[in-house]
Amino acid sequence: MELHQLAYFVAVAEEGNFTRAAERLHVAQPGVSAQVRRLERELGQELLDRSGRTVRLTDVGAAALPHARAALAAVKGVREAVDELAGLVRGQVAIGAVTSAGPVKLPDLLARFHERYPAVEITLSEANSDAMLAALREGRLDVAVVGLSTDPPPGIATQVLIDEPFVAVTAGSSGLLADRAEIVIADLAGLPLMALPKGTGLRTALDAAFAREGLTPRIAFEAADPNVLVQLATRGLGVAVVPESLARYHEAELRVSTIAGPGLRGVLALAWRTDGPLSPAARALIAFARASYRS
Repeated sequence: MELHQLAYFVAVAEEGNFTRAAERLHVAQPGVSAQVRRLERELGQELLDRSGRTVRLTDVGAAALPHARAALAAVKGVREAVDELAGLVRGQVAIGAVTSAGPVKLPDLLARFHERYPAVEITLSEANSDAMLAALREGRLDVAVVGLSTDPPPGIATQVLIDEPFVAVTAGSSGLLADRAEIVIADLAGLPLMALPKGTGLRTALDAAFAREGLTPRIAFEAADPNVLVQLATRGLGVAVVPESLARYHEAELRVSTIAGPGLRGVLALAWRTDGPLSPAARALIAFARASYRS
């Protein structure tokens, strides 16, 4: 039994097709078929049912598949461990970030990391905080920049990067808040509000602040990018609730009202899982990011 035979078997099982498996592995299709047949002869059992349009696992194949995957993962782990000890960190790392993560300057961090670890392939995706925390727990992401309104869930460690209050902003001509420099949540009741969607840290904090007062916010517009909320506010479409730093940047175009009361703060944090294995590339990125944001 050889490792490449296990790799071919796993690829065919996952693709359900010999041709697609060969394309994925960048080898000729007859070679894949021949090596899987050789593996089956060695084991004395058929692993794949080839009778239909789609290749399916036999009962024996279904039992063998997790062990084949584990064997390939173990070999990969050996290579990564050796590379790490030799100072040759390579592999892949998956990063997630909320749309509002601009202030943490993630592109600058990734550029510096790539310069130090050029053999690491990086993928970057955007989603809301709830989705990314779930992806971290499931191992689909290695590290993420998320918005937090409560403590992180079990199995997730965090390092706070930015902690600032939310404020309410309106167009100067709207008259919605009568140019008041400070308001309370009750002053926003019934007004057309513009906020990030559910599942984001800002929205969770806003909904919780209203709930503490026994109120429900009237959400007129939702946008995943807080910059869009500001643009809507400048056109007099309602009251946008955004991080203070963003509001101050557009202060010349808007009226900014601070919101008195607890809980309405925007926290952006670096998050990673503490349960389950992490690749050397992921560990390198987490250590690099934590050191960078501390400095």
